[in-house]
Amino acid sequence: MNKLLAPLVLAAAALTSTAAHADAQFSLLVVAIPTRYHYEYIPVARESFERMAKLHSFELVWTAQLQALEGNLSKYAAVVFLNTSGEELNEAQRQGVEAYMKGKGDAAGGNAVIVHRAIISKPGVWPWYEKLVGRSFKIHPMLQSAVVHTVDASHPATFGLPPRWIWSDEWYEFTNPNGVKVNPILNVDERSYDPTKIWPGQTATGMGADHPVAWSHTVEKGRVFVTALGHNAEMYKDPTYLGHLWGGLYWAVTGRGQPLAVTATP
Repeated sequence: MNKLLAPLVLAAAALTSTAAHADAQFSLLVVAIPTRYHYEYIPVARESFERMAKLHSFELVWTAQLQALEGNLSKYAAVVFLNTSGEELNEAQRQGVEAYMKGKGDAAGGNAVIVHRAIISKPGVWPWYEKLVGRSFKIHPMLQSAVVHTVDASHPATFGLPPRWIWSDEWYEFTNPNGVKVNPILNVDERSYDPTKIWPGQTATGMGADHPVAWSHTVEKGRVFVTALGHNAEMYKDPTYLGHLWGGLYWAVTGRGQPLAVTATP
């Protein structure tokens, strides 16, 4: 292959789009880079996202190149950090994400979806991203089955879920050092698993009755949906989990799906 063409071919392979047709509802950027503990999920998740894009008629841009976050991201209705944490980004990429969420002038800002490992960021590395997530990762016990229950039944991320749901995952524990207020969507019931079951040399104590595993909030001028669920590849084949993920995406992109506030009449 011509040496000048090779980098262009590699770049095209790393940044590809699906369902790029004229009547696409919106464009979505998914950033999914392989890391030490999260890489096997990528082809499975990509296939599911591509199917989702075709089913719901949106343009999907999937990339493993963080350079995609540099510059103007305004054409994307949302950016999905799929097991890709902010601590992986360089300064130019961080500036690109911050500018996207802030918008320009009176224009609305961008929106973000943060999935599983993307929640984890070392304290102090990028304080703005910690506020974007809304909670700081503390530790997690071994993967176990547990009961998840709906906290906000009005949020689209719960529409495909039963009120109580048995799911198997890493039950991340969080702190809130920045005092960020979020809207909890799902909680895990710590009575349904062992919060202390962890590897030798580590200690997990649980969070008690208030243990969120999915939430939403607003940052700058944009909407942010966060789910701690989605550790392994098989989860990205599960219809219930994918329904949860699509509901969160739909809300982040549109802000719709929740009931309008009813104004009392005299």
